[in-house]
Amino acid sequence: MPIVQSIVHYLDKSADDQSATLSCTSAPMAGSDAMEALLNHFNATFNGKTKGWGHFNGVEAQSPFAQGLSDYLAGNRDFVAFTQQAAESFRTLIDEHLSTGGPLLFVHARQGEAEFLTVALLHYREGFTLDEHFNVTTGRQLNLSQMTLAVRIDLTQWQAGQSKQYIAFTRDRGGKKLSEDFQALLGCTEGVDASSETRTLLKAFSDYVESESMDETQSREKTDVVIDYASDQSKRGESITLEEFSSLVDEERPDAFYDYIRNKDYGLSPEIPPDKRTLQQFRRFTGRASGMSISFDSHLLGDSIEYNEAQDRLIIKKVPDKLKAQIRDQRG
Repeated sequence: MPIVQSIVHYLDKSADDQSATLSCTSAPMAGSDAMEALLNHFNATFNGKTKGWGHFNGVEAQSPFAQGLSDYLAGNRDFVAFTQQAAESFRTLIDEHLSTGGPLLFVHARQGEAEFLTVALLHYREGFTLDEHFNVTTGRQLNLSQMTLAVRIDLTQWQAGQSKQYIAFTRDRGGKKLSEDFQALLGCTEGVDASSETRTLLKAFSDYVESESMDETQSREKTDVVIDYASDQSKRGESITLEEFSSLVDEERPDAFYDYIRNKDYGLSPEIPPDKRTLQQFRRFTGRASGMSISFDSHLLGDSIEYNEAQDRLIIKKVPDKLKAQIRDQRG
């Protein structure tokens, strides 16, 4: 991922009752292999975090951050001035919500034909190493797994004006007010709920499989294919596209699933940011014993399927139409 410009400013805060102080850097960092490696590592970690997705507010309601970024991209403000102003906004946010500060990283980078801006408050951790005499020594290193405040903006999508989810930002666990104030700082309005959209997509997929009366083998194979695709998109930090998802559901009729969800009006966006946790929960339970074979999507457990552990019973609330017809024919 070629880096266009990058810089670090430092926000120093040692305790809750102290105000953060901002130390600004006066020039961008020189390009290096180490910085490229750090960004790649950061992106891999960021993609696995729980995130919100959204877009900037309208022009009249733009935040100073969004306006500053717009001026930078238009060539009306240089990178250093934009990041210094943004760092001051982060200083206020840290004062209100966090007990410690740290390096504030800004990276403008390219990936293929797209450009991204990444902003992250980094933290330190103590590490161990060996000196030249092979004695153990300690030292501070950046802890990229801790991401209290981090955002990645797809600048290309923003400027194209065709997306409502070009901003991905971290959601700090237990910090609802922090997350809300972080969005306000960015001037970001949440566009889609990744968890809800992913659940709806997988529910639509299950409904489609049932409507097509797929057998157990087909259903399991299709589930594995679409979950693998969605998980890969999540790892890359990219959205699920309904067209591509549909083509994987039925290769011979690539538009069939897409037409199905459109006609059923599931209200899904054309592009869906995958929610990692929801995907992990969507696998199939399968069992076979004494001439009986059972297979169902794991998310149905507790909903249309219940398991009574005390009585060792599996209760199916919604029996498939095809199975009901076979039972009626046998009885009749």
